[in-house]
Amino acid sequence: MAQQVNPPRGMRDFLPAQKLKRERALAIIREVYAAHGFDEIETPVIEDYARLHAGLGGDNEKLSFSILKRGLRQEQLENAVVTGTGDVLCDLGLRFDLTVPLARYYASNRADLPATFRAVHIGPVWRAERPQKGRYRQFVQADIDIIGEPGLLAEAELITATSAALARLGLAGCVIRINDRRLLAALLDYCGFNAADSDRVLITIDKLDKIGVQGVIDELRGFGAEFVTPAVKLEHILNSYSEAACAGDIALTESGIAAVLPADLAPEVTSALISLGEMVAPGLPAGVRLAFDPTLVRGMGYYTGTIFEIAHPGSGSSVGGGGRYDGMIGRFLSQSVPAVGFSIGFERIIDLIDLPPAADQRAVALIADKAVDPAVLLRIKAELIASGARVQIATRTKNVRPLLDRFELDGFTEFANVRPEHTSMHDLDFKVFAES
Repeated sequence: MAQQVNPPRGMRDFLPAQKLKRERALAIIREVYAAHGFDEIETPVIEDYARLHAGLGGDNEKLSFSILKRGLRQEQLENAVVTGTGDVLCDLGLRFDLTVPLARYYASNRADLPATFRAVHIGPVWRAERPQKGRYRQFVQADIDIIGEPGLLAEAELITATSAALARLGLAGCVIRINDRRLLAALLDYCGFNAADSDRVLITIDKLDKIGVQGVIDELRGFGAEFVTPAVKLEHILNSYSEAACAGDIALTESGIAAVLPADLAPEVTSALISLGEMVAPGLPAGVRLAFDPTLVRGMGYYTGTIFEIAHPGSGSSVGGGGRYDGMIGRFLSQSVPAVGFSIGFERIIDLIDLPPAADQRAVALIADKAVDPAVLLRIKAELIASGARVQIATRTKNVRPLLDRFELDGFTEFANVRPEHTSMHDLDFKVFAES
């Protein structure tokens, strides 16, 4: 029987053309973020088990991959299985996002960092997801975060930089939906839910786009009699704006917010959201706009203020998101440190964008006859490389078309036939793939 040769479920191999596209997209993201004043950092892919399960990562903690301690004896393994104390077997784990490692990084290196630190953090993360379309067990996150700035300037910079990156990638039609966790708390209080039940209620509201208003209300009523009356009030409110909110049709303006929220609900918070819209909207690139979404929850438990998500008509899920998490870094320090971050959903946007070849990128395929002297072929290749080209050699086949198609798919821009009489790159007749 043949051996299984596919990668593990939820993980992928990338062909050269796919890898090239991914790296070019990441290069664009890095270039834009650097231009906006963000500095790139790097952290280990492994963190301490206790840190990954300290309540900082919300539901993602349940999806973390753990690493067994070294030197465990067989009886320890067997005892852990019998007693159900598997956590004592692990001391490390693969990171499930980049936010928890960033918080640890800042706490470790704050003496060497500026008072307001703008970070770019890009790399793979791992979650024990159930694999499905658009959801993988290993995937790349591309984050920017601002630590140390408590005001709306931080949110404005993040939204501006992220929207600029989306525009450079050619991802038109994006809507950045914005809400605030404090506004959600005020809404639940207005409806009459107990504060102790707020997390449970928010988790249910977060399912609105999947199960609809009636599904949300039915689930809340099922929690107990004390949820029934508040659920009735919430149902009336959700019915008045849920469809417009999901479509991104509520303007992040004073009139837009006033039209969908109860009067005088958290006025300081709504005023801040209005100010954010006034700061950011005029400078947004074409193809990106803001919207107020009072149904936006963001599932992560560590968010404390402004939250945002990127919606795109080509994706059934958000293609990015983030928010303010002022309480997280303080868990590592004896003082509170304001922080806010925005993450591009790289694996989702990569399937939505079509990057044209870089104008200054010359990639040449040399199609060599079998009779060509290898030493001459290497000399021609060296000449082309010295001129700044990327070069790959292939031996001519009887049907050369599949060979040329593969080179074009892999991003090569030109090709040339090399025959025994050729001794230099200047002897070759270079042809552009698009014209062949």
